[in-house]
Amino acid sequence: MSSRAPYADLDPERVLRAVEACGLWTDGRLLALNSYENRVWQVGIEDATPVIAKFYRPHRWNDEAILEEHMFAEELLAAEIPMVAPLRIEGQTLLHHEGYRYALTPRHGGRAPSLESDEQLEWLGRLIARIHTVGARTPFVHRGDLGRASHLEAPTRAVLASPLLPSHLQAAYHEAVERVDAAVTTRFEAIGPIRRVRLHGDCHPGNVLWTDAGPHFVDLDDARNGPAIQDLWMLAHDRHALDILLEGYRQMREFDYAELALIPALRAMRQVHHAGWIAARWDDPAFPAAFPFAGEARWWEEHIADLWDAVEALEGRDA
Repeated sequence: MSSRAPYADLDPERVLRAVEACGLWTDGRLLALNSYENRVWQVGIEDATPVIAKFYRPHRWNDEAILEEHMFAEELLAAEIPMVAPLRIEGQTLLHHEGYRYALTPRHGGRAPSLESDEQLEWLGRLIARIHTVGARTPFVHRGDLGRASHLEAPTRAVLASPLLPSHLQAAYHEAVERVDAAVTTRFEAIGPIRRVRLHGDCHPGNVLWTDAGPHFVDLDDARNGPAIQDLWMLAHDRHALDILLEGYRQMREFDYAELALIPALRAMRQVHHAGWIAARWDDPAFPAAFPFAGEARWWEEHIADLWDAVEALEGRDA
């Protein structure tokens, strides 16, 4: 497979063969699910509930890092935390077929949580605290930390090396991202040592599914070591919502309120990372189709303006 088009030959027949190699009899029904970093399919199984087949992007995580993700999911499930964990096929969770690495999980449907509901926010806060209690037992070794290297340095290099960034904006982008980097570093240093735990890492509303039985979490693909607030701020649309999340969180685990001052830094890092992610993946045909705006100078002008807004938030007293 080509690193420039890593899924070019991942056709439906190959997906079905990979699932049937696990001893499951497919019924031919396939549904491609919304995923750009990896490729994820719902696969129908004869006389049984469908499974979800996730094919990992080549060269992103090594096998050891993927297995850490799987072990964390199993650890959470063993602690009775509603996390979707991979199935074990002949004792293995990381599977290989025709040059691809993949995993199968049970299908768990659901709807997005209502982030206007205090009850649901408090419930989510309790569950995230329980995730962090398990996550605090031992750190990731192979997945590393959420920090400057992963969310500022690497994405900045990807943008500057990409033809997406118009040449006349390169200097402006470089200046803006350097100021973001400096402001983020200053904010972290001002707060001092922060306890890092194994995180979900990408705890936005799309990775929480709600049913009549309550919520469950999916997709640990971005799991890393990091501050607890990382798994909370993306679920809070305003300070009231954050307070309710923390109210639930503190019922199960202590929270260091100094971490609240990290939110503008983490938000800025996510903005830089998002642009770098698109730039780094642009050779994958799925990305121009999904993010056509990234090919327009206007979007990069707006991105640079957003970075300066982030600098203002970080250099001011806005926490």
